[in-house]
Amino acid sequence: MTASDEDNRLRQISGVTLNHYNQSAESFWQGTRDHDVSQNIAALLTHIEGEAPFTILDFGCGPGRDLKRFTEAGHIAVGLDGAERFAQMARAYSGCEVLHQDFLALDLPAARFDGVFANASLFHVPTQELPRVLRQLHVCLKPGGVLFSSNPRGRNEEGWSGDRYGAYHDLDAWRAFVSAAGFVEVDHYYRPPGLPREQQPWLASVWRSR
Repeated sequence: MTASDEDNRLRQISGVTLNHYNQSAESFWQGTRDHDVSQNIAALLTHIEGEAPFTILDFGCGPGRDLKRFTEAGHIAVGLDGAERFAQMARAYSGCEVLHQDFLALDLPAARFDGVFANASLFHVPTQELPRVLRQLHVCLKPGGVLFSSNPRGRNEEGWSGDRYGAYHDLDAWRAFVSAAGFVEVDHYYRPPGLPREQQPWLASVWRSR
């Protein structure tokens, strides 16, 4: 495959996935607005050092549910989403600054954020692009800043699920990617809590930039 072919493939992955979310934005919001991710929010905030309020990047903020939760807790939250409809909804719902950026074409400020909250978002990054995206998130964090991620886990397979592209890593593979980007693992756990492992499809992890 030539470089041009690969660029076209990545554009297709991004375009089709984002179109899916733009087209289903309202139904997605109705289906997720009441999800309880307080465990994940706490996992991020607990490990950020220093005094609040913290500046948080909600990476893949969707319609803005968690942006509002961060701001209601007194923090400064900035959203980012590649789906234009999500970005519009998030601004209206949360009142926060929301960046409209494709995950594969990020333009992030250096050392702006105390924490990055990547809840159910990074699994949309194709594996070959993941090292670059993780390094960009590392750069946007202040020294010692914290990255939280939660992704559907798998056996390191990737591909299409309908009109959404996803990559599904196991813990060892995920550790290798994030460590190589300059992070040190702080914690990890599986969700939903209190269930047998086979009924916990989500891998959550907390990382500190070094």
